[in-house]
Amino acid sequence: MSNSTKTNSKEMQKRVDQFISQFEEGYFSPLAMLARFTEEIGELAREVNHVYGEKPKKQSEATNTIENELGDLMFVLLSFANSLNIDVSEAFDQAMTKIEQRDQKRWTEKESE
Repeated sequence: MSNSTKTNSKEMQKRVDQFISQFEEGYFSPLAMLARFTEEIGELAREVNHVYGEKPKKQSEATNTIENELGDLMFVLLSFANSLNIDVSEAFDQAMTKIEQRDQKRWTEKESE
């Protein structure tokens, strides 16, 4: 997929909102969203453990991927943000600014070539 056809965060949030808005139940409460987020983190952890850890997948378990679990996690994250009227682009920019300033000297920088 070329960069021009990739979905940006505003489009992702809008697509999630269009999906959720078609149902009378709408968005879950913040506490339920946090529970869903935690559930998806657990599913991601399970998949990472199957791929990189010591716990092999049972033959009876469905085929899954880390990419699929990250996608599920992103859906819940975007739903959570939408339910609280949070722009994920703004949240990301704020977090990156904080991290860039706080952790600027935390690790060893690579030498320039």
